Amino acid sequence: MSDEADILGRINALVQTEHELRDTPGHDTTRLRDIEHALDQCWDLLRQRRARQEFGQDPDEVDVRPEATVEGYLQ
Repeated sequence: MSDEADILGRINALVQTEHELRDTPGHDTTRLRDIEHALDQCWDLLRQRRARQEFGQDPDEVDVRPEATVEGYLQ
């Protein structure tokens, strides 16, 4: 994903898919979990970009962090 608009677009698409799955009786829980993890990674990427930009660094120098890293964060 190259910029903030792309990331937000991906987040919106994932949220829409998540809602559709949750509204489906007997939905695929594995797919839902994968979507939730992808959403967490997108939000993390967006936060990384915004933090770098806030501190005058290049926001394009961030990468998607591994699922295990993002899922291990305390909320």
